[in-house]
Amino acid sequence: MKPRHKRIALIVGGLAALGLAAAFVLNALDSSIAFFVTPSEIAAGKAPQGKTFRVGGMVKEGSLTRDNLTVSFIITDTARDVKVTYTGILPDLFKEGKGAVAQGRMNPDGTFTATEVLAKHDENYMPPEAGHAIEQAQKAQKTLQQ
Repeated sequence: MKPRHKRIALIVGGLAALGLAAAFVLNALDSSIAFFVTPSEIAAGKAPQGKTFRVGGMVKEGSLTRDNLTVSFIITDTARDVKVTYTGILPDLFKEGKGAVAQGRMNPDGTFTATEVLAKHDENYMPPEAGHAIEQAQKAQKTLQQ
């Protein structure tokens, strides 16, 4: 084999190894990324189908029901609501009327099954995604009313 052919084979082998490594990294990122979706975006059909994602907003007053360790509540962005079910222990700071983010999957019946629920840290804190979702929903409502 000529030196020129050896260099070409080395370059092709290096590119193949680099492509394989990039494929593994992208596959790992795709399985661990959870996008944030608002209740209005879910209602518009923009939620990822069959994938884990996060939904956030305010926990609607009077929507919290408990059945042993299974909890049901509604997350709202003031424009649209999403019913969420979660089995497990909720964070201590989880309350109705406060901001929350739930991570999980959408069911075919339109309910959201959460595998993780996050709540606010203090009196003034709101998850940034939830605050932005509520702000966008309120702007959309004002635009529709005008």
